Amino acid sequence: MSAPLQARQYQPDPEFPVDPPIRITQPSPGKLTALVLSSPHSGDIYPASFRAASKLDPLTLRRSEDAFIHELYAAGPSLGAPLLEALFPRAYCDPNRSAYELDPAMFDAPLPPHVVTESSKIGAGLGTIARVVAGGLEIYRDKLPFTEAERRVETCWRPYHDALESLLAAAKAKHGIALLLDCHSMPSVGGSNQPDAGQRRADMVIGDFHGVSCAPRLVDRVEDYLKSCGFSTTRNKPYAGGYITQHYSRRDEGIHTLQLEINRDLYMDEERIVKAAGFERVQKAMTGLIELLTASATPKFLNG
Repeated sequence: MSAPLQARQYQPDPEFPVDPPIRITQPSPGKLTALVLSSPHSGDIYPASFRAASKLDPLTLRRSEDAFIHELYAAGPSLGAPLLEALFPRAYCDPNRSAYELDPAMFDAPLPPHVVTESSKIGAGLGTIARVVAGGLEIYRDKLPFTEAERRVETCWRPYHDALESLLAAAKAKHGIALLLDCHSMPSVGGSNQPDAGQRRADMVIGDFHGVSCAPRLVDRVEDYLKSCGFSTTRNKPYAGGYITQHYSRRDEGIHTLQLEINRDLYMDEERIVKAAGFERVQKAMTGLIELLTASATPKFLNG
C-alpha cells in the first residue's frame, strides 16, 4: 500500500485549467468493457510557478514527458475502455510512484517519518517529486519546502489514484474482472545511468512485473500481436512496470495489470517533441491492441 496521506485540504491550483488536473474520457453508457487505460505521464500543462522555480528551459523540462501517448490510445473510449490522463507533468508530480517517495536532499528541512526516502527511483532523481528530468539535468534552483510536496500530492497524485481506483472498481463490478493497461513511452536509447546505456531499445517493452501482474496467456497474446504489426519487443527489460502496475495488480481478486512502453522514435521527434511520420502507424496499432484487450478481458480468458 502507499504511504499514508495527510488529512489536509488544499485549494485547487489556479494554474491548472481544471480541478483536479486529470481527464477521464468514458465510453458511452452500456459500452463499458473490463479494460481501463491509464496515461500517467503524458501531462503537458506546466504551472508558471513551477517553470519559474526551475533552472531549465521549457523544452528541456519536457524531456521526461510521455508526449502524445494519450492520443495514441484515443480510440479507447469509443471501444469501451475509459481513458484516464494526468494533465500535470510527471516532472511536477509523478503518479507512477508511491505518494511520498521523496529525496530528502531536495527539501529545506527534515522530512516526516511517513516519507519514503530511499528507493532506486529516488536514487535516480525520479521520486514522486522529481529532482531531474530525463538525461539527469537538475530541475530546481533552490530547495523546496515539504508543504509544496504535500500540496502536489493532494491536488495531483491523490485525485489520479482516486480516479483509477474508481474506474477499476466499476469495470470489476460489471464484468467480474478488470484489466489495466498503463500506457507509457520511453527514450529510444538507454540513458547513461541505465543498464542499457547507449543501446537502442526495442520498439515495445511489455511489463508484467516479471510474470506477476498479469495472466501469462494474455501477455503472450499481446506480444504476438505487436510482433504481427512489425514491432520488435522485449519483456520487462528495461521496464518491468512501475508503481501503478505493481500496486493495482490483484490477480487473486481478478484485477490484472500490464505496462506498455513505446519507443519514442517510432512516432515523434525526441529532440523537438513533435509528432513524426510514424504517428499514424503506431496509433492504428494501439487501436488494434485495445480491440484485442477488450476481447480478451473476460473471466474465462484471464482466470482460466
